Amino acid sequence: MHDDPTIEDIRAAATRIAPHIHRTPVATCASIDTIAGASLFFKCENLQKVGAFKARGATNAVFSLDDEAAARGVCTHSSGNHAAALARAAGLRGIPAFIVMPSSAPPVKKAAVAGYGAQITECEPTLEARESTLAEVQGRSGATFIHPYDDPRVIAGQGTAALELLEQEPKLDVVMPPVGGGGLASGTTITVSTLRPEIELWGAEPAEADDAYRSLRDNTLYPSVEPTTIADGLLTSLSERTFRILCGGLAGILTVDEQTIKYAMRLLWERAKILVEPSGAVPLAAVLANRDRFEGRRVGLILSGGNTNLDKLPW
Repeated sequence: MHDDPTIEDIRAAATRIAPHIHRTPVATCASIDTIAGASLFFKCENLQKVGAFKARGATNAVFSLDDEAAARGVCTHSSGNHAAALARAAGLRGIPAFIVMPSSAPPVKKAAVAGYGAQITECEPTLEARESTLAEVQGRSGATFIHPYDDPRVIAGQGTAALELLEQEPKLDVVMPPVGGGGLASGTTITVSTLRPEIELWGAEPAEADDAYRSLRDNTLYPSVEPTTIADGLLTSLSERTFRILCGGLAGILTVDEQTIKYAMRLLWERAKILVEPSGAVPLAAVLANRDRFEGRRVGLILSGGNTNLDKLPW
Protein backbone atom coordinates (compact mmCIF):
# COMPACT_ATOMS: atom_id res chain seq x y z
CA MET A 1 0.00 0.00 0.00
CA HIS A 2 1.46 3.34 -1.07
CA ASP A 3 0.75 6.54 0.78
CA ASP A 4 0.07 8.37 -2.47
CA PRO A 5 -2.32 11.29 -2.05
CA THR A 6 -5.98 10.89 -2.94
CA ILE A 7 -8.52 13.38 -4.21
CA GLU A 8 -9.61 13.82 -0.58
CA ASP A 9 -6.05 14.85 0.33
CA ILE A 10 -6.03 17.33 -2.55
CA ARG A 11 -9.36 18.82 -1.49
CA ALA A 12 -8.12 19.09 2.12
CA ALA A 13 -4.96 20.79 0.81
CA ALA A 14 -7.07 23.30 -1.14
CA THR A 15 -8.88 24.29 2.07
CA ARG A 16 -5.67 24.37 4.11
CA ILE A 17 -3.71 26.61 1.73
CA ALA A 18 -6.55 28.87 0.56
CA PRO A 19 -5.69 31.76 2.95
CA HIS A 20 -2.04 31.73 1.87
CA ILE A 21 -2.00 31.39 -1.93
CA HIS A 22 -3.62 32.90 -5.01
CA ARG A 23 -6.46 31.23 -6.86
CA THR A 24 -4.76 31.95 -10.16
CA PRO A 25 -6.68 33.04 -13.26
CA VAL A 26 -7.17 31.07 -16.46
CA ALA A 27 -6.18 33.14 -19.49
CA THR A 28 -7.02 32.70 -23.16
CA CYS A 29 -5.49 34.24 -26.27
CA ALA A 30 -7.29 34.20 -29.61
CA SER A 31 -4.16 34.76 -31.69
CA ILE A 32 -2.34 31.84 -30.05
CA ASP A 33 -5.45 29.68 -30.53
CA THR A 34 -5.28 30.48 -34.25
CA ILE A 35 -1.60 29.50 -34.44
CA ALA A 36 -2.21 26.30 -32.46
CA GLY A 37 -5.46 25.34 -34.17
CA ALA A 38 -6.98 24.61 -30.76
CA SER A 39 -8.74 26.38 -27.89
CA LEU A 40 -6.13 26.84 -25.17
CA PHE A 41 -6.77 27.67 -21.53
CA PHE A 42 -3.68 28.81 -19.63
CA LYS A 43 -3.69 28.17 -15.87
CA CYS A 44 -1.47 31.07 -14.83
CA GLU A 45 0.70 29.72 -12.02
CA ASN A 46 3.27 32.32 -13.11
CA LEU A 47 1.00 34.68 -11.12
CA GLN A 48 1.11 32.44 -8.04
CA LYS A 49 2.86 33.48 -4.81
CA VAL A 50 6.65 33.19 -5.31
CA GLY A 51 5.90 33.16 -9.04
CA ALA A 52 5.30 29.41 -9.33
CA PHE A 53 2.92 26.54 -8.50
CA LYS A 54 5.49 25.38 -5.91
CA ALA A 55 3.82 27.69 -3.37
CA ARG A 56 0.92 25.24 -3.22
CA GLY A 57 2.83 22.10 -2.25
CA ALA A 58 5.24 23.81 0.12
CA THR A 59 2.44 25.62 1.93
CA ASN A 60 0.41 22.44 2.29
CA ALA A 61 3.42 20.56 3.66
CA VAL A 62 4.36 23.27 6.18
CA PHE A 63 0.81 23.73 7.47
CA SER A 64 0.33 19.94 7.71
CA LEU A 65 3.08 19.61 10.35
CA ASP A 66 2.15 19.23 14.01
CA ASP A 67 3.34 22.01 16.31
CA GLU A 68 6.21 20.02 17.76
CA ALA A 69 7.73 19.18 14.39
CA ALA A 70 7.01 22.65 13.04
CA ALA A 71 8.95 24.30 15.88
CA ARG A 72 12.17 22.61 14.69
CA GLY A 73 11.67 24.06 11.24
CA VAL A 74 11.79 22.66 7.72
CA CYS A 75 14.63 22.04 5.31
CA THR A 76 15.14 21.14 1.67
CA HIS A 77 17.57 21.26 -1.23
CA SER A 78 16.40 23.23 -4.25
CA SER A 79 17.86 25.49 -6.89
CA GLY A 80 14.88 27.75 -7.07
CA ASN A 81 11.13 27.84 -6.89
CA HIS A 82 10.61 25.16 -4.23
CA ALA A 83 13.26 26.84 -2.04
CA ALA A 84 11.45 30.17 -2.23
CA ALA A 85 8.06 28.52 -1.70
CA LEU A 86 9.22 26.61 1.39
CA ALA A 87 10.96 29.68 2.83
CA ARG A 88 7.79 31.72 2.36
CA ALA A 89 5.52 29.06 3.87
CA ALA A 90 7.82 28.68 6.89
CA GLY A 91 7.77 32.44 7.38
CA LEU A 92 3.96 32.44 7.32
CA ARG A 93 3.93 29.81 10.05
CA GLY A 94 6.70 31.56 11.99
CA ILE A 95 9.16 28.66 11.88
CA PRO A 96 12.75 28.43 10.58
CA ALA A 97 13.63 27.25 7.07
CA PHE A 98 17.03 25.81 6.14
CA ILE A 99 17.67 25.71 2.41
CA VAL A 100 20.57 24.00 0.64
CA MET A 101 21.17 25.63 -2.75
CA PRO A 102 23.74 24.74 -5.42
CA SER A 103 26.36 27.43 -6.01
CA SER A 104 25.13 27.56 -9.62
CA ALA A 105 21.58 28.63 -8.66
CA PRO A 106 20.52 31.92 -10.32
CA PRO A 107 21.31 34.94 -8.10
CA VAL A 108 17.70 36.14 -8.44
CA LYS A 109 16.50 32.85 -6.89
CA LYS A 110 19.03 32.99 -4.05
CA ALA A 111 17.96 36.57 -3.31
CA ALA A 112 14.30 35.54 -3.25
CA VAL A 113 14.96 32.72 -0.78
CA ALA A 114 17.02 34.97 1.49
CA GLY A 115 14.32 37.62 1.26
CA TYR A 116 11.80 35.22 2.79
CA GLY A 117 14.09 34.81 5.79
CA ALA A 118 15.51 31.36 5.14
CA GLN A 119 19.02 30.28 6.12
CA ILE A 120 20.86 29.32 2.92
CA THR A 121 23.72 26.82 2.81
CA GLU A 122 25.52 26.64 -0.53
CA CYS A 123 26.92 23.41 -1.99
CA GLU A 124 28.47 22.08 -5.18
CA PRO A 125 25.93 21.70 -8.03
CA THR A 126 25.62 17.91 -7.85
CA LEU A 127 22.82 15.82 -6.38
CA GLU A 128 25.33 14.05 -4.11
CA ALA A 129 26.53 17.38 -2.70
CA ARG A 130 22.98 18.62 -2.24
CA GLU A 131 21.94 15.49 -0.35
CA SER A 132 25.03 15.25 1.87
CA THR A 133 24.87 18.95 2.75
CA LEU A 134 21.18 18.62 3.53
CA ALA A 135 21.89 15.64 5.80
CA GLU A 136 24.35 17.80 7.78
CA VAL A 137 21.87 20.67 8.04
CA GLN A 138 19.08 18.35 9.09
CA GLY A 139 21.26 16.59 11.67
CA ARG A 140 22.21 19.93 13.19
CA SER A 141 18.71 21.44 13.26
CA GLY A 142 16.28 18.54 13.57
CA ALA A 143 14.22 20.19 10.84
CA THR A 144 11.68 18.22 8.80
CA PHE A 145 12.82 17.52 5.24
CA ILE A 146 10.25 18.67 2.68
CA HIS A 147 11.23 17.13 -0.64
CA PRO A 148 10.54 19.30 -3.71
CA TYR A 149 8.22 16.65 -5.18
CA ASP A 150 8.62 13.19 -3.60
CA ASP A 151 6.28 13.93 -0.70
CA PRO A 152 2.53 13.16 -0.55
CA ARG A 153 1.80 16.52 1.14
CA VAL A 154 3.63 18.39 -1.61
CA ILE A 155 1.94 16.42 -4.40
CA ALA A 156 -1.49 17.03 -2.80
CA GLY A 157 -0.78 20.75 -2.72
CA GLN A 158 0.33 20.81 -6.36
CA GLY A 159 -2.88 18.98 -7.30
CA THR A 160 -4.92 21.99 -6.21
CA ALA A 161 -3.94 23.86 -9.40
CA ALA A 162 -5.77 21.27 -11.52
CA LEU A 163 -8.66 21.26 -9.04
CA GLU A 164 -9.11 25.00 -9.66
CA LEU A 165 -8.64 24.59 -13.42
CA LEU A 166 -11.46 22.03 -13.63
CA GLU A 167 -13.77 24.37 -11.69
CA GLN A 168 -12.81 27.36 -13.85
CA GLU A 169 -13.02 25.50 -17.20
CA PRO A 170 -15.30 22.47 -16.84
CA LYS A 171 -15.37 21.61 -20.57
CA LEU A 172 -11.78 20.59 -21.26
CA ASP A 173 -10.78 17.73 -23.56
CA VAL A 174 -7.11 17.67 -22.57
CA VAL A 175 -5.00 18.80 -19.61
CA MET A 176 -1.21 19.11 -19.84
CA PRO A 177 1.33 20.09 -17.18
CA PRO A 178 5.10 20.22 -17.70
CA VAL A 179 7.10 17.35 -16.17
CA GLY A 180 10.28 17.80 -14.14
CA GLY A 181 10.39 15.79 -10.93
CA GLY A 182 6.73 15.01 -11.44
CA GLY A 183 5.12 16.67 -8.40
CA LEU A 184 2.85 18.97 -10.40
CA ALA A 185 2.19 16.29 -13.01
CA SER A 186 1.35 13.73 -10.28
CA GLY A 187 -1.04 16.05 -8.45
CA THR A 188 -2.64 16.96 -11.78
CA THR A 189 -2.93 13.28 -12.75
CA ILE A 190 -4.63 12.28 -9.49
CA THR A 191 -7.06 15.22 -9.65
CA VAL A 192 -8.05 14.93 -13.31
CA SER A 193 -8.16 11.13 -13.58
CA THR A 194 -10.32 10.90 -10.44
CA LEU A 195 -12.76 13.74 -11.13
CA ARG A 196 -12.81 13.73 -14.95
CA PRO A 197 -11.48 10.41 -16.23
CA GLU A 198 -12.66 11.21 -19.76
CA ILE A 199 -10.11 14.07 -20.04
CA GLU A 200 -6.92 13.10 -21.86
CA LEU A 201 -3.83 13.74 -19.75
CA TRP A 202 -0.46 14.47 -21.35
CA GLY A 203 2.84 15.56 -19.86
CA ALA A 204 5.24 17.90 -21.65
CA GLU A 205 9.02 17.69 -21.35
CA PRO A 206 12.09 19.17 -23.08
CA ALA A 207 13.73 16.74 -25.50
CA GLU A 208 17.06 17.71 -23.90
CA ALA A 209 15.78 16.45 -20.52
CA ASP A 210 13.54 13.57 -21.60
CA ASP A 211 14.08 11.13 -18.73
CA ALA A 212 10.36 10.99 -17.88
CA TYR A 213 9.43 10.37 -21.53
CA ARG A 214 11.90 7.47 -21.73
CA SER A 215 10.88 6.15 -18.30
CA LEU A 216 7.18 5.94 -19.25
CA ARG A 217 7.95 4.59 -22.73
CA ASP A 218 10.07 1.71 -21.36
CA ASN A 219 8.23 1.32 -18.04
CA THR A 220 11.61 1.72 -16.31
CA LEU A 221 12.61 4.63 -14.06
CA TYR A 222 15.60 6.38 -15.65
CA PRO A 223 17.50 9.21 -13.95
CA SER A 224 17.98 12.60 -15.59
CA VAL A 225 21.62 12.65 -16.72
CA GLU A 226 23.25 16.00 -17.54
CA PRO A 227 20.19 17.67 -19.08
CA THR A 228 21.00 20.80 -21.09
CA THR A 229 17.70 22.58 -21.52
CA ILE A 230 16.73 26.22 -21.17
CA ALA A 231 13.79 24.94 -19.07
CA ASP A 232 15.80 24.96 -15.84
CA GLY A 233 12.77 24.05 -13.72
CA LEU A 234 12.52 20.63 -15.45
CA LEU A 235 16.00 19.24 -14.86
CA THR A 236 15.15 16.82 -12.06
CA SER A 237 14.43 13.10 -12.30
CA LEU A 238 11.14 11.45 -11.41
CA SER A 239 10.97 9.64 -8.07
CA GLU A 240 9.58 6.12 -7.74
CA ARG A 241 6.40 7.68 -6.36
CA THR A 242 5.86 10.23 -9.15
CA PHE A 243 6.84 7.65 -11.78
CA ARG A 244 4.22 5.24 -10.41
CA ILE A 245 1.49 7.92 -10.35
CA LEU A 246 2.25 9.12 -13.88
CA CYS A 247 2.33 5.57 -15.26
CA GLY A 248 -1.17 5.11 -13.87
CA GLY A 249 -2.76 8.17 -15.48
CA LEU A 250 -0.89 9.84 -18.33
CA ALA A 251 -1.65 9.11 -21.97
CA GLY A 252 2.03 9.84 -22.52
CA ILE A 253 4.69 12.52 -22.48
CA LEU A 254 5.41 14.78 -25.45
CA THR A 255 8.94 16.11 -25.87
CA VAL A 256 9.84 19.41 -27.49
CA ASP A 257 13.06 20.93 -28.81
CA GLU A 258 14.68 24.08 -27.45
CA GLN A 259 13.64 26.28 -30.39
CA THR A 260 9.98 25.41 -29.91
CA ILE A 261 10.20 26.13 -26.18
CA LYS A 262 11.69 29.58 -26.93
CA TYR A 263 9.04 30.21 -29.58
CA ALA A 264 6.22 29.22 -27.21
CA MET A 265 7.64 31.39 -24.43
CA ARG A 266 7.92 34.35 -26.77
CA LEU A 267 4.36 33.84 -28.04
CA LEU A 268 3.05 33.94 -24.47
CA TRP A 269 4.99 37.14 -23.74
CA GLU A 270 4.14 38.90 -27.02
CA ARG A 271 0.61 37.76 -27.78
CA ALA A 272 -0.91 36.91 -24.40
CA LYS A 273 1.19 39.34 -22.29
CA ILE A 274 1.92 36.43 -19.96
CA LEU A 275 5.42 36.48 -18.45
CA VAL A 276 6.20 32.79 -18.26
CA GLU A 277 9.55 31.12 -17.62
CA PRO A 278 10.86 28.57 -20.16
CA SER A 279 9.66 25.58 -18.10
CA GLY A 280 6.14 27.00 -18.01
CA ALA A 281 6.06 27.41 -21.80
CA VAL A 282 6.84 23.73 -22.45
CA PRO A 283 3.17 22.57 -22.55
CA LEU A 284 2.32 25.22 -25.17
CA ALA A 285 5.42 24.14 -27.11
CA ALA A 286 4.10 20.56 -27.05
CA VAL A 287 0.75 21.66 -28.48
CA LEU A 288 2.45 23.67 -31.23
CA ALA A 289 4.71 20.73 -32.10
CA ASN A 290 1.80 18.26 -32.17
CA ARG A 291 -0.85 20.32 -33.90
CA ASP A 292 -2.65 17.33 -35.43
CA ARG A 293 -3.13 15.67 -32.06
CA PHE A 294 -4.83 18.69 -30.46
CA GLU A 295 -6.56 20.34 -33.42
CA GLY A 296 -10.00 21.70 -32.59
CA ARG A 297 -9.82 20.53 -28.97
CA ARG A 298 -10.11 22.41 -25.68
CA VAL A 299 -6.74 22.11 -23.97
CA GLY A 300 -5.88 23.19 -20.42
CA LEU A 301 -2.19 24.04 -20.06
CA ILE A 302 -0.57 24.65 -16.68
CA LEU A 303 1.93 27.52 -16.96
CA SER A 304 4.04 26.40 -14.03
CA GLY A 305 5.96 29.57 -13.25
CA GLY A 306 7.22 32.98 -14.27
CA ASN A 307 10.62 33.32 -12.61
CA THR A 308 12.73 34.35 -15.58
CA ASN A 309 16.16 35.90 -15.44
CA LEU A 310 15.41 39.18 -17.25
CA ASP A 311 19.11 39.75 -17.89
CA LYS A 312 19.33 36.52 -19.90
CA LEU A 313 16.20 36.24 -22.01
CA PRO A 314 16.47 33.49 -24.66
CA TRP A 315 15.82 35.74 -27.64
